[in-house]
Amino acid sequence: MNLLMVITGLIAVLGAVGTFQSFKEKNVLGIIFNFAALAIFGWFTVMTIIYQGYPPKLH
Repeated sequence: MNLLMVITGLIAVLGAVGTFQSFKEKNVLGIIFNFAALAIFGWFTVMTIIYQGYPPKLH
C-alpha cells in the first residue's frame, strides 16, 4: 500500500499543476478534469495516510 500511496500522491500533485496551467490558459474542461483528479487522488492519499499512518503499520 505504501507504493500505491506514493503513486496516487504524485497523480494528485500533477493534477494540481495541471489545474494551475489550465487556469493560466483559461481552459474550462482542463480545469474540471484536473481538479477532479486532484480531489479524488488527493483525498485517497490523505485518507490512506490517516488510516494506516506513514510509514504504514504492519499488522
